[in-house]
Amino acid sequence: MAEKRQVSTGLDTPMSARNRFFPRFSPNPDRFGSSTEKFARFMGTPQFLFYMTIFCVFWLIWNTLAPEGWRFDSAALGFTALTLMLSLQASYAAPLLLLAQNRQDDRDRVSLTEDRGRAERNLSDTEYLTRELAALRIALRDVATRDYVRSELRSALEDLLETADGEELKLRAKPAKPSKRKDRTSTNTGLIPQVPPKAPGRGQRPRRTDTP
Repeated sequence: MAEKRQVSTGLDTPMSARNRFFPRFSPNPDRFGSSTEKFARFMGTPQFLFYMTIFCVFWLIWNTLAPEGWRFDSAALGFTALTLMLSLQASYAAPLLLLAQNRQDDRDRVSLTEDRGRAERNLSDTEYLTRELAALRIALRDVATRDYVRSELRSALEDLLETADGEELKLRAKPAKPSKRKDRTSTNTGLIPQVPPKAPGRGQRPRRTDTP
């Protein structure tokens, strides 16, 4: 039989969440931050200063020159309502400006991180290209350049021209050998043996041979 666990009520037991009378206010931080930042930026523009100046001048003129029944801020008390309103506006302006500054700091931090990563990638790419160029330069040391090939071809052409000139001079300086002409009648083909003609005897006339 399994033993029953005793429910402890000591310090090791976490407290249960208390029921709130008012609901917890948790607005969207991005939307709230963007809206407050826009308002804070508007407070730093010349338009806001111009509208604020017109509002204060109208307040002072109305509470000074208007009839007594229409005035809502006494000039004898130093325009207390206007002073309270301006102090309230200043008390809200300071947190809005701080919030906008914090959001700008966050954006700067993110952009700085991205710039640092981009700089590291650029540095690694530059180092890689430097190594590749160094390796390519070392490999090109053993490759024949255009000037080297031209110089070799020029020297080879000069050698060929010198050799051709020397051969031509030798041929000109060599004497011509006399040509031995053989008699056509004395040529022996080796096919039919030629018999020498006999001398004519007495009482016989030599035969005529018609030459073509």
